[in-house]
Amino acid sequence: MRFAHTNIAAKDWKRLSDFYIKVFNCKKKLPERNLSGDWLDQATGLTNARLTGIHLLLPGHGTSGPTLEIFTYEDVYERKPVMANCTGYTHIAFEVDDVETTLNYALNNGAKLLGKVTEKKIENVGTLKFVYFRDPEGNIIEIQSWDK
Repeated sequence: MRFAHTNIAAKDWKRLSDFYIKVFNCKKKLPERNLSGDWLDQATGLTNARLTGIHLLLPGHGTSGPTLEIFTYEDVYERKPVMANCTGYTHIAFEVDDVETTLNYALNNGAKLLGKVTEKKIENVGTLKFVYFRDPEGNIIEIQSWDK
């Protein structure tokens, strides 16, 4: 068994995937997807589902690692913005070399700040530096670095 992917249902998969490619150095895993049919309806529990999108290889895992699947459904439904203390999936995290530099780059590419850069010494582990922000479609991202 191995972890395969995490999906983001996006309003605009091309714009959102460009953000993850620019900011986190994700790589496209072709082909782009244009999916529909009874098989998709059966699997998703939807009726007349149609989606387009792409898988992005996540940094640090090579060409066979898990992906970030960013799809746009033909029919999308808005939901209230998720906060870090909501139940269910709330954020994805990336370990980066420089939290401030990555955060500024993300903000310059459409991200929105949620918290502030914070440091916390974790006994017998090291010092964690991290911050939460939202990608251009409002999904929460944590970036972190460790000084061990």
